Amino acid sequence: MHDEFLCHVTGYGVCGGRRIGVPLGTYRAPTLALALWWLRDRASWMAERLDPGPHSTHVPASALVPVPQSVPDVPGILRGWCADLVQQELVADELAAGRLVRIAASDDTTEYELLAESVDALRMQRTVPALYLPVA
Repeated sequence: MHDEFLCHVTGYGVCGGRRIGVPLGTYRAPTLALALWWLRDRASWMAERLDPGPHSTHVPASALVPVPQSVPDVPGILRGWCADLVQQELVADELAAGRLVRIAASDDTTEYELLAESVDALRMQRTVPALYLPVA
């Protein structure tokens, strides 16, 4: 069982013809449960900022307008992932097995990425190449 997890949230967009990543948060979770909680919390946090409710106190009146159905619903995707218990179990199983997990949603301009990986798995990956170095 992997005990510690490194979690990241990043937004990616294009600037000057190049793909640019903007870190939105990092958390070193001491347990699998806290890693999953943080990923859900950050997904909800992004969804609320991308699509605040009409009665939100930090958005001026009349600033929110409906968008066409053709616009990708990133906040809906993030909220749906948070509420999907099957997806949560799948992420937990992958992390517990030491595999990298990536949850991503994109609209026309930006890709939003949640990433988590086992600190133990990272350490093991770093030592593997050293085991195969030829001795002179």
